[in-house]
Amino acid sequence: MFFGGIGSQALGFIFGVILARLLVPADFGALVTIQIFTGLVGYIAGGGMGQALVQARTASNEDYQMVFTLQLIIGIAIYAGFFMLSPFIAHWFDNPLYSSLLRLSALSFVLRPFVNVPNSKLFREMRFKENTFISLFTLLVSSLTSITLAWHGYGVWSLVWGGLAGSIAGMFIVIPVSGWKPGLRLNGPRARELARYGFTASSNDLAVYLRGQTSNFILSHQLGTSAVGLFNKADSLSQMPNGMISGAVYHPVFRALSKEQDNLDKSRYLYFRALSLVVLYGLPFYVGLWWLADPFILVVYGAKWQASAQPLGILALGGLFFAIENQSGAVAAAQNQLGIELRIQLVSWALMALAVYSGLHFGLPGVAWGLLCVYAFNAAAMSWLAQRSLQARWGMLLVALKPALVLNALLFASLLLLDHFIHALMQGKPLIYMLSMAAAGAVTYTLLFLFMPLSGLRDEQATWKRKIGLQPQFQPK
Repeated sequence: MFFGGIGSQALGFIFGVILARLLVPADFGALVTIQIFTGLVGYIAGGGMGQALVQARTASNEDYQMVFTLQLIIGIAIYAGFFMLSPFIAHWFDNPLYSSLLRLSALSFVLRPFVNVPNSKLFREMRFKENTFISLFTLLVSSLTSITLAWHGYGVWSLVWGGLAGSIAGMFIVIPVSGWKPGLRLNGPRARELARYGFTASSNDLAVYLRGQTSNFILSHQLGTSAVGLFNKADSLSQMPNGMISGAVYHPVFRALSKEQDNLDKSRYLYFRALSLVVLYGLPFYVGLWWLADPFILVVYGAKWQASAQPLGILALGGLFFAIENQSGAVAAAQNQLGIELRIQLVSWALMALAVYSGLHFGLPGVAWGLLCVYAFNAAAMSWLAQRSLQARWGMLLVALKPALVLNALLFASLLLLDHFIHALMQGKPLIYMLSMAAAGAVTYTLLFLFMPLSGLRDEQATWKRKIGLQPQFQPK
C-alpha cells in the first residue's frame, strides 16, 4: 500500500502537471464546483456499508450482495435526482455549463456499487497488492483519457469523461480479481445491523467532506472559478504527501485494528507505531514544500499558477496535523467510536466556515492560515478520541512522535543554512535552487535517519541498513 501510494501520487502528479499545462484554472474550478455536490451525495450513495463490511467480525457472501443491492438502488435514485435538479444548480451559479456537467458526472453513481463492493472484499481479505494494481490501472485509464481529450480542446469535459472512463475500467478489473459476483439480495435484520454502523461512518465521512469543500464553495461563490482552481491546486498539493504515506497506511492499520479491537495492548502498539512511522516518512516532504513552494509552482506549473505558491507554503505547515488525524481516525473507526468523531467533525466544519470567511479579507493566504488553525484543532481532538478509546496517555503520543520531530527539526535547520548561501538563485535560477535544496535535504535526512542514535528508530534504522548493505542480514549469536 505504501509503494502503491507513492506510485499513485507520482503518476497523479505527473498527469496533473500535464493537464494544468493543457487547461486553465477556470476548467479545474468548474470541476471542483460540481464536485461539491457530487462528492457530497457520494457519501450517501455508499452509506458507509463498505466500511461496515471491513470492520465487521464476520461477513458472508450474502452480506456483500445485500450491500450491493442497497447501493445500486440508492445510486439510481441519486442519478435521477441530479438529472432533475441540475438546471436549478446551474441557475444558482449563473453558469448553464454546470447543468450538463452534473448530468454526465452523476452517471458515476450508477457504476459505484460495481466497484465499491468488490473493493471492500479485497480490503477485508487484506489483499492490498491486488487493490494497489487496480488503483494504478484505473488512474492510468482515467488520466490518459483526460489528457487525450484536453489535447483536442475539450476543456473541462476532458476531466469528467476521464473520471467515467476510469470507473468503467476499474469495474471490469476488480470484479473478477476479487472473486465476487454481483447479485441482488435483501435481509432486513442484517441490513439494519450493517446500516447502523455504515450510517455513522458515512455521516463522519460526509462531515469531513463538507469541511474540506467549505473553502471551495465559499471561494467559488465569492471570488469565482479561477480563485477556486488556484486554491484547490495548493490544497491538493499539500495533501499529496499525506495521501501517499498516511492515506496508504490507513487501510491496513484500520483492518488490523478491527481484527484486534478487543486487544487494547496490541491496538495501542499498532496506533503509535503506525503514527511514528507515518510522521517519520511523511513530514520531510512537508518541510520541503514549505521551503520550495514558490520555485516549485513556477517551474512545474508555470506563471499562471503562481498565486498558489503562498497558500501551499502555509498549508504545508499542517503535515503533522494531517498524519495525526488520519491514523487517529483509523482507531475511532475500528473501536466504533464514530458517534463521538461525528461531533468533532461537525465542530470542525463550523470552524472551517468561520475561518474561510475571516480569511477572505486577507486573500488566499488568509484562507490558508484559517484552514491551518482548524487542522490543528481537529488533530488534537481526534488524537484525544483515539487515546481515550485505547486507554492511552498523551505521554505515549509524545514518545511516538519525538524521533521524527527531532530529525525534521534538524532537516529544517540544514535547509535554512543552505538557503542563506544560495537564496539569490531563487529569483534568477529557480530550477537550480529547487534541485539543490531538494537534493541537499534528501541526503541530509537520509544520513540523519541512518546514523543518528534515536531509541525509537533503532529497529527501523537496522532494517534499512540491512536493505542497503550497511549491516549484515543476520547477526551472529
